[in-house]
Amino acid sequence: MTRKGASHVELVSAHGGHSGQFCQHATDTLEDIILAYIRKGFSWVGITEHMPPTEDRWRYRDEQEAGLSARFLYDRFADYMIECRRLQEKYRSSLRMFAGMETEIYPGATDYIRQLRREFSIDYIVGSIHHVDGVNFDGSAMEYETAVNASGGVIPFYTRYFDIQYEMLQELKPDVVGHFDLVRLFDPDYGEHLSHPDIRSRIERNLKLVSGLGLILDVNVRALVKGAGEPYPTRWILEQAGALGIAAVPGDDSHGLDTVGLHIETAVGMLAELGFDTRWQPPAGRP
Repeated sequence: MTRKGASHVELVSAHGGHSGQFCQHATDTLEDIILAYIRKGFSWVGITEHMPPTEDRWRYRDEQEAGLSARFLYDRFADYMIECRRLQEKYRSSLRMFAGMETEIYPGATDYIRQLRREFSIDYIVGSIHHVDGVNFDGSAMEYETAVNASGGVIPFYTRYFDIQYEMLQELKPDVVGHFDLVRLFDPDYGEHLSHPDIRSRIERNLKLVSGLGLILDVNVRALVKGAGEPYPTRWILEQAGALGIAAVPGDDSHGLDTVGLHIETAVGMLAELGFDTRWQPPAGRP
């Protein structure tokens, strides 16, 4: 294990590995992605495919356009778990791999998440929010604007996001909290909005709950792939998390071979600079 503050830090990803084999907006096979993590020297990685939708209305736009039904996506998720178990065993000596699932939160999702976790004995879950009051906001700038307008403006949109996140944390207690402030995705003025008193108080409330539950905070560098200047969460939120003793772990949130491990060093450097323990603790799981 690497000591806190040491120059060499193990490469890990707490929120990694979508593949084109099991995700419509990713590329490449899961095995090729696992082999890429091995080549890059990762010690452990969580593979975190999106949960299947509860019904057709909750499909992503690309899944709708491809004509994929909720039933098909459930069956594909079952195949994903089978493939994860095969790859865990095949590459056990080279990589510690966790078979995870990333959540969606919309009406009826939390009970389904519990059902999927029991049914497939999923190693861990990443608690992520991609919808606000049932409106998906992360597919495009247009979808983001639609979600903001449906909430009645940017401040209500942010407050609802963090209220929904708080409820998700209470109900699911996810092992990893995914891209904590994804709500800022298409907002060039996110610094001002995150600092709004109504929003900041919710962020601080949610972080206290994360700390109390002993959850891992995903430091997600996919924001950099999409052109942002810093990972999720933003720096002052990370500082607050550090003051509360929250464990923060890098996540590449890769969607193909071209993004496996990309920018992970940025997260490692930021966390080391802020004094986080870089002896990364993986989520509880079977491997």
